[in-house]
Amino acid sequence: MADIRSDFAESDAYLQALMREVRSLSVADTALSMGRRSFFKLAGSGTAGLILGFYLGGEASAAEASDGANQAMNAFIRIAPDNTITIFSKCPEIGQGIKTSFGVIIAEELDADWNHVVMEQADINPKVYGGQGAGGSTSIPRAWDQLRQAGASAKAMLIATAAEQWGVDSSQITAQDSVLTHAASGRSAAYGSLAAAAATMPVPDPRSLKLKARSEYRLIGKRYHGVDDPKVIRGEPLFGIDVQRPGMVYANYTKCPAAGGKVRSFNVDEIKAERGVFDAFALDGTGQAVEVMPGVAIIARDTWSAFQAKNKLKVDWDLGEASTDSTSKFSAEARKLAAHFPEKPDDDVGDVDKSFSNAARTVEAYYEYPFAAHVPLEPMNTTAHWHDGVLEMWVPTQQPDRGLPVIAKAAGIAQEKIVMHQTRVGGGFGRRLVNDYACEAAVIARKVNAPVKLQWTREDDFGHDFYRPAGYHQFKGAIDKDGGLDAWQEHFITFTADGKKEASGAGLTDNLKYSIKAPNLRRGKTMLPLKIPTGAWRAPGDNAQVFAAQSFMHEMSLASGRDHVEFLVAAVNRDVPELAPKDKSVNFSPKRATDVIRMCANKAGWGKKLPDGSGLGLAWCYSHAGHVAQAVELRVDARKQIRIDRIVVVLDVGPIIDMAGSEAQAQGASTDALSTAMGLKITIESGQIQEQNYNAYPILRMPFAPMTIDAYFIQSDNPPTGMGEPAFPALAPALGNAIFAATGERVRRLPLRDLGYSLAS
Repeated sequence: MADIRSDFAESDAYLQALMREVRSLSVADTALSMGRRSFFKLAGSGTAGLILGFYLGGEASAAEASDGANQAMNAFIRIAPDNTITIFSKCPEIGQGIKTSFGVIIAEELDADWNHVVMEQADINPKVYGGQGAGGSTSIPRAWDQLRQAGASAKAMLIATAAEQWGVDSSQITAQDSVLTHAASGRSAAYGSLAAAAATMPVPDPRSLKLKARSEYRLIGKRYHGVDDPKVIRGEPLFGIDVQRPGMVYANYTKCPAAGGKVRSFNVDEIKAERGVFDAFALDGTGQAVEVMPGVAIIARDTWSAFQAKNKLKVDWDLGEASTDSTSKFSAEARKLAAHFPEKPDDDVGDVDKSFSNAARTVEAYYEYPFAAHVPLEPMNTTAHWHDGVLEMWVPTQQPDRGLPVIAKAAGIAQEKIVMHQTRVGGGFGRRLVNDYACEAAVIARKVNAPVKLQWTREDDFGHDFYRPAGYHQFKGAIDKDGGLDAWQEHFITFTADGKKEASGAGLTDNLKYSIKAPNLRRGKTMLPLKIPTGAWRAPGDNAQVFAAQSFMHEMSLASGRDHVEFLVAAVNRDVPELAPKDKSVNFSPKRATDVIRMCANKAGWGKKLPDGSGLGLAWCYSHAGHVAQAVELRVDARKQIRIDRIVVVLDVGPIIDMAGSEAQAQGASTDALSTAMGLKITIESGQIQEQNYNAYPILRMPFAPMTIDAYFIQSDNPPTGMGEPAFPALAPALGNAIFAATGERVRRLPLRDLGYSLAS
């Protein structure tokens, strides 16, 4: 292959300068002068203990001022002389609106004019930005204080500059819409005119900053267009799949269809002779699914050539350690195990057996849900270039900082030799929390003397996911003489990858401890061995377990003879001091739970008379620090066709940052949950995934999407949480409860298409 390094002379010079900066980013080195755009002054961000930011000092500031470039107030904010404010978003944008919301949070405390704010994606540098991942709806709660401090800190530096220049007390200066004003003297100045001097000011101690109360917000809570929306609509190259580099080549990587298989040999000469193919070679990998599994790499002049050669690939696989998992066998075995409660419960409160003996009524039910795949619209890809001892990467990942050490390990290089550029991500849903595709690209790049884009096929995505685990629940509950929930017994049959602990994503969610309170409670688990890799899937654990638990709660409320809403409210756990974790991101409140349940019932018209064949179902959950209730009103005809008339979702997730974006997330999560409940499942036989593309995995199409999804928010002064996941889990049980109300048939198994149900267009 031709040496194309000469094409990169200019970019390599920039890269090496950037690497010198990266290597210098430590508290001990803050006094080091590194030239223009490279003097970093670090400051802690309070309780989070994160490195807050940098500013340009000394000669560097003079250089910035002389050529009219932006002034860097800290790692997040740059202000130009024309008053344009560039804000850097530190976390991945995967469609959840973080790039917009982060900008709004910073601009609020900065008192910036949003019309002159430009949002850019920050490159990956945990030493400056702290954690830069996105997952579990944690981006907002983890960054909330840090971002507010960044905005407030820059504003304080601007005010201090104006006070010094005007000879007035800083407390007499007000800020609004990127303008500072001293009312007594009538003086005012735009931020752009002060930025050069402000950048030389000492960075304030975060503890000295006075952050705004919710009543003072001017920007937070309004409606915004996504900052990238025009670029997305125009088809501009924002995503990992869009990356182009001079002299780039293209790769595909083929792994064994059964997880754990190894390459014995492949038709290497035939593949190398294919038109457009430059090279083909086998990799032993690291043997870790989260890094690099054994496989065959094909290097070609374009993606089409790589895929065409892949179609002719013939690999002799060693299946000695490969998976033989079977979902049909799992289901059959779980059914047999369900009645045999484990000898050692995980939770055992009160006297469950006595409660069952004295119960006015007992109810038993078995629930089951399948494996599920993430399959985001943008298949896995990464562009990597190994040159001059540095690995430069462009990665559509949800966890870039978590990926750095595993990529370094897989590639056999030091972590500081990696420069990672974060691209926009075409969907993640938890799949891109794992950086296996980036590890593959890194290892391949070490063998290729050019920038190389690794591109998976859709079939690769389906066949090599980290799937949502299936689950099986045997419930038994007791109702006391007063119609209250007196006992709850749950046998959870799940999976283990190592025989010791639950497989990734297969543990019983702790959030159920908040939504279900019984004086007598017993939970236990049985684990089945599993080789297929599993992982976090949108609203991990909650996404399916809430279906089982909240559906059974409806069965219990019917047995009690009480109104379902009142039964749910009575069962909310009020022993918060005993159960609430020390993690401040968990802020469960019985009142907030009760409020969302009652508001959802009210907005949905709970108790209204419906025509025959119609039903209204309601469920709720505490998920990812959000309190959420959902209701579904529907009609079911004789052919089991469901027409969704309305979905209502009520959320308390703290203050809403972007109302338009939050509504979109609530509606999108509800639609995704409906899609999953209706049709999605992954089946496994002989260790191989049977569904290989969307034709066998019927994600909801536009004609069947619900026309009306009403989202309501109860705003509060509680810390905010993210919106990507909380509105997902309660939809499926609300849907199932509505079907029961309409037909009398209880839904205890997903997806609904396996029970003969379909959606009407």
